[in-house]
Amino acid sequence: MKAVIPAAGLGTRFLPATKGTPKELLPVLSKPVIQYVVEEALEPEGVDEVIIVNSREKPQIESYFRVDGGFEDMLRKRGKKAEADLVHEASSMPVSFVYQDNPRGLGHAVYCAAEAVGDEPFFVLLGDYFVPDRQMCVRMAEVSKQHGNASVIAVAPVPADQVSRYGIIAGECVGSLDGADATDEQEGAVWKVTGLVEKPAPEDAPSHLFIVGRYLLSPRIMDLLADQGVGAGGEIQLTDAMERLLAEEDMYALVVDVDEGCDTGTPAAWAGVNARLALKDPATREAFLEALGRSGLSQAE
Repeated sequence: MKAVIPAAGLGTRFLPATKGTPKELLPVLSKPVIQYVVEEALEPEGVDEVIIVNSREKPQIESYFRVDGGFEDMLRKRGKKAEADLVHEASSMPVSFVYQDNPRGLGHAVYCAAEAVGDEPFFVLLGDYFVPDRQMCVRMAEVSKQHGNASVIAVAPVPADQVSRYGIIAGECVGSLDGADATDEQEGAVWKVTGLVEKPAPEDAPSHLFIVGRYLLSPRIMDLLADQGVGAGGEIQLTDAMERLLAEEDMYALVVDVDEGCDTGTPAAWAGVNARLALKDPATREAFLEALGRSGLSQAE
């Protein structure tokens, strides 16, 4: 089973930094964002490879995941064995690459991995959001197994006045992941999806549940993406192909706590994630608070 991470975007929100460093390689503490996402993608049982949909203009991502024996040897000769082991661990992950030569939307990016995915269900994880405990996709796989290996998407509640910013699901709550009673929008609730609405007006929204950047999809979606027309923004939208999939197959949604994840999609969000994890990590907490104190920001916690 494969997991697909689209990573061919230009990272324009982070310019000028991303002129020389892909946004996926920007660090959160001591690891780049994309390593966290790869580690999360490999957590569900059966996932044996991560396919990164890359741009040929971003070879740095491939270099990061390539073994560099010379660099590792140099670190070890300098007594940096622990650091060398960390470098080797990152560069020996089961990661492969395909290319999106023209930015034509998320649906097109996913379709670029069709040959590599083959005729099997697969995960899609957006590369600017990661879940530190790595369990969101694991729980999605459990929901899929409970419902005949159906496609599953992660969703989370959003205030009514914000539904017009997101893709919103239609459907009904059919239970919960653990079998306990659950309200419609409670974490762990499972919905049977009947429709997907892109950025509805508040009065037209069929629910308040928006699509988070985690998908477990039937291989049939690749056939649909092959002839999917352009949609919003003149791009090939994954959501449009998922709507067509609903006409043929069942689809479910798992309500998750979106705040358990880390959004790094904007400079402010990325900085906030670094601060949040620095405060949680015993190895960095005191040094981080000391640094804030030197900056006159010790009350930021």
